[in-house]
Amino acid sequence: MIPNDSRQPVSLDAFEVLAERYATMADMKIENAYLDRQATISLLPEVAGKRVLDAGCGAGAYSAWLLEQGADVIAFDVSPKMVELAKERLGARAEVRVANLEEPLDFLKNESIDIVLCALVLGSIRDLPAVFSEFNRVLRSKGYLVFSISHPFSDFKFSKSGNYYDTELLEIPWKGFGEPFVSVPWFRRPLTEITCSLTEAGFLIERLVEPRPVEDGKKVDPEAYETLSSRPIFMAIRAIKK
Repeated sequence: MIPNDSRQPVSLDAFEVLAERYATMADMKIENAYLDRQATISLLPEVAGKRVLDAGCGAGAYSAWLLEQGADVIAFDVSPKMVELAKERLGARAEVRVANLEEPLDFLKNESIDIVLCALVLGSIRDLPAVFSEFNRVLRSKGYLVFSISHPFSDFKFSKSGNYYDTELLEIPWKGFGEPFVSVPWFRRPLTEITCSLTEAGFLIERLVEPRPVEDGKKVDPEAYETLSSRPIFMAIRAIKK
């Protein structure tokens, strides 16, 4: 059962606790820097001169890359601490604000964005169809949505129901960001719920990848590299507005 008594993303409190550690470590961790980031960036179209929305920007790693490529970046996160860290990293080069994906993005006009990037955020969202619909609203015709999300296969090992087809709220311990460990609430969804929510919101899926870490990740964490080379933990999708 999905709780619906609050519009606050379920993982907000956890990320407020993790913010500084995440900002310090994510650029070095194999799961982030050598797996998710590489795969997600590989799905982006040309971003130079494009208006790109970094939805759930965290501490600003993706926004920094987008700016380096010549994009005009608007970034937001629901975590005030993450936004503070992103502003420190990006300075005046990007518009960065606190905003909540569980609510309409009223600060953005219809068809005002060329590309939406949303990396490892959607697991904290209750109403996935509403978010995809809002992305569709702000995107220009033939605009792109590129997002990454936990792989349903990986998340299923945390299932309490034992039913893959259920959508359920899990508590997943994140042990890779130092102690004390923080349990992050996260929604596990079957693949069909993710893809059907996307297509019903007016998107055409162009590509879906189940990434493996790039070779450089082997130097960072050889053991994790071997595990992640044979077991997916994330997937990334590129979709285009119809």
